[in-house]
Amino acid sequence: MSATPTPSRSDAPIVLPEVVADPAVTTALAADLTAAGFTVDGVEALWGAEAAAALHRGNRRAAIRAARDRVTDALQPRYTLAALFLLGLRVPLSEAGAALPTAGVDGLVRAGLVRLEDALVHAEGLANQSDPDRIRSRTEPDVVPTVDLRPYAFVDDLGAGSWWIVSDLGELALGGPLGEEHVLGIGGASTTLSGLQVPVRVRRVLDLGTGCGIQALHARRFADEVVATDISRRALDIARFNAQLNGVDGIDLRLGSLFDPVAGERFDRIVSNPPFVITPRSEGVPAYEYRDGGMVGDALVETVLRGLADHLEPGGTAQLLGNWEYRWGSDGLDRVRGWFGDATAGSGLDAWVVEREREDPIAYAETWIRDGGTKPGTPEHDRLVDAWLDDFRSRRVTGVGFGYVVVRKPRTGGTPHLRRFERLPQVLGSNPAGLGATVARTLDAVTWLAEHDDDAFAAAHLQVAGDVTEERHYWPGNDDPTVMTRVQGGGFGRRVDADTALAAFGGAADGELAVGQIVAAIAQLTDVDERALAADLLPRLRDLVLDGLLLPA
Repeated sequence: MSATPTPSRSDAPIVLPEVVADPAVTTALAADLTAAGFTVDGVEALWGAEAAAALHRGNRRAAIRAARDRVTDALQPRYTLAALFLLGLRVPLSEAGAALPTAGVDGLVRAGLVRLEDALVHAEGLANQSDPDRIRSRTEPDVVPTVDLRPYAFVDDLGAGSWWIVSDLGELALGGPLGEEHVLGIGGASTTLSGLQVPVRVRRVLDLGTGCGIQALHARRFADEVVATDISRRALDIARFNAQLNGVDGIDLRLGSLFDPVAGERFDRIVSNPPFVITPRSEGVPAYEYRDGGMVGDALVETVLRGLADHLEPGGTAQLLGNWEYRWGSDGLDRVRGWFGDATAGSGLDAWVVEREREDPIAYAETWIRDGGTKPGTPEHDRLVDAWLDDFRSRRVTGVGFGYVVVRKPRTGGTPHLRRFERLPQVLGSNPAGLGATVARTLDAVTWLAEHDDDAFAAAHLQVAGDVTEERHYWPGNDDPTVMTRVQGGGFGRRVDADTALAAFGGAADGELAVGQIVAAIAQLTDVDERALAADLLPRLRDLVLDGLLLPA
C-alpha cells in the first residue's frame, strides 16, 4: 500500500483530458475491475463500514488507516484501484500496472481517466511499507486520477444489478472547489430519481440532462431505446464511456439545451434531474453546468414542465425532480399548479407533485455554496451568501421547496383526472428506492377510479393492501381506543387516522363483500343513516384506493 494523498490544487487550473470511449479500453477495463473484485461489497471489505461512512462525510484518513490492517497481497489490486479512483490518491506506476493488467495504464491515459506525473510521495500516505526511504527515492512516475470511478449496486423490478460509474473528481480529491464544467456522479438525488422511474416496459425514453448517464442506464432496462441529452459535451463523453464500460447499448446521446435536441419528437417516458438549482445570475458566482440551468429563479423547472405536453406520447409519463420558490404572499405549490394550469390548456396532463422538504433562503444558499466546495468561514463563502440572499430578496423569496413531479398525458380523446399537489415530509415506507412501482400503481388507480362512478364503486370489491398495519392508542383503563391509525409499510409510508366507520370498513375489506354491502352493514350496526354514511365514507375510500391502502380485489 503506497498510495499517497494528491496535493492540494494550485491556483493554476488543471485542464482535464477528454474522456474517450474506446471499446478496446472499456472492455479491458471492465475485465480488470471484475478480476480485482471492484464491487460495492468488495470495496467496503477493504476498510469496513465505519471508514466507509467517514469517507462519505469527506474523511478519507479513516479508510487509509483501516486498510493497513485489512489489505493483503491478494487484495492489493483492489486497493490500488480504490485508492486511485475513490480516495483520489496517486499511486506508483508499477502498482497501477499490476492492478490493470488487461487495460494497461497507457490505455487509461488515452481514455482520459488518469495522467502520469513525476513521483511525489508523502510519508503520511505510506502504509505497510518496510523501507519508506527506498520508496522516497524511487524514480518511476505516479499515476494520478483525472476522474472518479466507483462501483454502484441497485435493485429494481428486474432484480439486482451493478455497474461502474465514471464522473469527475470531487472536492476531496481536488483539494478545492469544483470546476464549472464538473460532471456529477451518483448522489442522493440521482438514486431518488432512478427509484422514481416507472418500471414498465416502453419503446422510447428521453433522459433530459443526462449528466454522467446514470438515469439513461436505468431507463434502458425498461426501454427499447433511450435518447439522452445534455448541454455539456464532457457529460455526454462520460455518459458514453459509462454505457460502453457496462455493456449497455441503445442510448442515443445528443448535445443541446433542454428539448432543443428532440424538437418534434415524442416519447413514452421522460425522466429528468434537471439543473434546477436556483443560482444568482450575477458576476463572480460560479455556474455549474450539472446543476445551474442559466435561468432566473425557478424558471428552468417551469420551462421543463411546460414543455412536457409537446414531447409525450398519448399515455406517456414523466418523472422528474425539481424545486420551486415560495414568494411573499405566494405558496410554492400554488406556483407549480399555475404552471400546469397555463401549460395544459387544450392538452391537459395528469399532474402529481410531492414536496418532500422546504428550506429557508439562508439554508438553501449555504447548501449549494458548500456543494460547490466553498467552505464556511472564508471570505469567498461570505461573498456568495450575500449574492444568494440579494437574489432571493429581489424576488421576495421566503423559501424553496424540493420534491418529485409525476405527469401523464391522457390517451387520445381522454381527459386528465389527477391534479394532486401535496406535502409529504414524513419518512418514506420500507422501500424508498422502489417508488416507481408506487407511481405506476397510483396512475393505474387514477384510471380505475375514473372508470367507476359512485354506483360502480359501491358495487366494487376492495381489500386492504398487504403492507398496511393498524396502530391503536388507549387512555389508561379504557377498553376502547382513542386513536386508530392505518400505516402504509411501503410507498410513501402514509398514515391515515381512522374513525369508527373507516376502521370498521378496513376490518371487513377482504375482497369478499362489495363496498356498498359493507357500508350498509356498518350503518345498521352503528344505527346511522346509510345514505349519509355512504356520502361521508365513499370519498375517503376513494382516497385510500388512490394512496394504495385499499386495492381493487
